[in-house]
Amino acid sequence: MAPTRTDFNVRVPMRDGVELSADIYRPQEEGQYPVILARTPYVKANERIVEMGQGWAGRGYVFIAMDVRGRGDSDGEFVPYHNDALDGYDAIEWAAAQPWSNGNVGTIGGSYSGRIQWLTALTQPPHLKAMCAMVSPSDAFVEFPTGVHGPMNVCWYHMTSGRTMHPTKGVDWMQVYQHLPLRTMDEAAGQVMPKWRDEMDHEGLDDWHRELSYQDKFDRVTVPVLHISGWYDDEQIGTPLNFRGMVEGGGTPDARANQKLLMGPWGHGINSTSKLGEVDFGPDALIDLPGTQQHFFDRWLKGEENGLETEAPVRIFVMGENTWRDEQEWPLTRAQLTSYYLHSGGKANSRYGDGTLSTQTPGQEPADHYTYDPARPFPFLTEPISNQIGGPDDYAAVQRRDDVLVYASDPLEADTEVTGPIRLELFAASSAPDTDFMAMLLDVHPSGFAQRLTDSMVRARFRHGMDKQELLEPGKVECYDIDLWNTSQVFQAGHRIALQISSSAFPKYDRNLNTGGSLADGTEMQQAQQTIYHDEQHPSKVILPVIPPS
Repeated sequence: MAPTRTDFNVRVPMRDGVELSADIYRPQEEGQYPVILARTPYVKANERIVEMGQGWAGRGYVFIAMDVRGRGDSDGEFVPYHNDALDGYDAIEWAAAQPWSNGNVGTIGGSYSGRIQWLTALTQPPHLKAMCAMVSPSDAFVEFPTGVHGPMNVCWYHMTSGRTMHPTKGVDWMQVYQHLPLRTMDEAAGQVMPKWRDEMDHEGLDDWHRELSYQDKFDRVTVPVLHISGWYDDEQIGTPLNFRGMVEGGGTPDARANQKLLMGPWGHGINSTSKLGEVDFGPDALIDLPGTQQHFFDRWLKGEENGLETEAPVRIFVMGENTWRDEQEWPLTRAQLTSYYLHSGGKANSRYGDGTLSTQTPGQEPADHYTYDPARPFPFLTEPISNQIGGPDDYAAVQRRDDVLVYASDPLEADTEVTGPIRLELFAASSAPDTDFMAMLLDVHPSGFAQRLTDSMVRARFRHGMDKQELLEPGKVECYDIDLWNTSQVFQAGHRIALQISSSAFPKYDRNLNTGGSLADGTEMQQAQQTIYHDEQHPSKVILPVIPPS
């Protein structure tokens, strides 16, 4: 590795006088270089950041790692996301003005550090030339359409509640997530967290949340973006939405023409392992990600004519087949949207029930019924901390319960590829004034392994939008349109396509207490009698983007 000069804890002034701390990694040789800026709440003083900084400096860049306001060595108060747009602007313009800078600044980072790149881009810093935004969280309630933050978010607030990273050990998180009301869940975790309680003051989408929205403002973003995520990233939905949003509505023709999307078989920690749970995605699952990022930045920060613009804008990993493939757009225009209808004789409860899934339209079929008890919620399989929520987990065992409906196709006669966004149209009724409906798409192997692919939910009170609450008329049939995110999976011959329906996925989502009361402060709960319809008048169906064989 080429020699690097490093300046630690350089104080960078913001417009309000607050100073943020930056560690700066530069090539040893004097000169002016393009700058890559990474702003993080996860504290820059760690070996991984040092390796990144030295790596970029060795490739002819200045790399700046900066603690966001109120975290690590930076001054000020940490208020998640609320100061990051203008702080990002000031940091970019400060970097561009330094004697070692050539004036071209790119940004890089994932998760929190991905979303704040978007918030900064809305302010249009003159010297921002490109972004590499990875596993970017979406606007409020796109990922978690519940009206409040999910229970596992309290773990994140715990980790970031001081200036350094708080350890997660020593807390029984699964016990914490069962605490009611949600507002005081922070006390159950061992401390009062004002930022958690600030969130609880805002049920549903309001101006407080809109201030931090970016996915309705792509026309203000004018730079090329490398969008990176994984099919099992627990914030996956945002990355394909952002790519599509920029291609269709970016702020300039050049911006619209120069978006790149990379989707791998990864979780939130992208490109870190070829195996998630029991599923091994093979030797090609890991790639030279730094090389991919450098290729992107070499074009837009160094001005190299390296052929980037002639390359396919989309590169995806097709799971099941375990191969990489280039595509020209997202979603794929050649996908055949195929409806798989729910069927049963009225007893689809558990994986031992009579639920089926097929392309045949339903006739006059009896509805399915189950009882949802928030005191005994249907589980979502996950490790208890918030670093990664769920994966390609096996749901066969928990599908023994009667409060889950399972609809599965016959064994497939040929390999069937499903690549793109998944939607569910669900006709349902409830005895409660408010309740939830959860859906999950699965690949059932001949061995019985029921592999989760993707899932999502609807909270009934928000069925007409996250900015308006409307309680149910008990017993009235409603049609729920549920976005089940995206996948790219080859269901191999002999496998079955399956869909499960329940009314909880705990602790990924908070339990709906079925009362129609306050989400943040409710403690009383009641059971709900749920009815799922799949007949000629109510054709419940999951819509799969099936890719025809080449």
